[in-house]
Amino acid sequence: MSLRTRGAVACAVLLLATGCSSTPPEIDGPDLPAAQDAACRALVAALPDTLVGEKAVEVTGATAYGAAWGDPAIVLTCGVVAVDISDVPQCVEADGIGWLVSDEDAEGDRDATFTADGYRPRVRLEVPEDYLPEQGASALAELAAPLKQHLKKTVSCLSVSDF
Repeated sequence: MSLRTRGAVACAVLLLATGCSSTPPEIDGPDLPAAQDAACRALVAALPDTLVGEKAVEVTGATAYGAAWGDPAIVLTCGVVAVDISDVPQCVEADGIGWLVSDEDAEGDRDATFTADGYRPRVRLEVPEDYLPEQGASALAELAAPLKQHLKKTVSCLSVSDF
């Protein structure tokens, strides 16, 4: 084996050893009242190590407010701002938690963003197209127990069709 070939093999092995995954998701830090801040931190600490069979992955930024699983990453962020309901006409329920989602996202042929808008603090789950529709629905259901335990329900899931 030539020196050049050995160098290429060594580089390939190094890439495999360090992983070929994408950049870790970044979590934005929310500006929350003290009680909601504590609820977010408790929720994130209670999240499962696996979600729809995907292991938790590293996140950057305000790590106390979010988590991620898999590659591409399914990303949960706690403490997000309210959704403009005029842009999100559907409400889907999974194990008693109402999630707002746009019609286009609900079709499952592109990345989808789900927001538990009826809870405080609000939670957003970004699900890459690779997991939709089946694993996306399962992810929502798997997250129901920790959300119910740590967040306060303020309103039932509403969508544009409810007005």
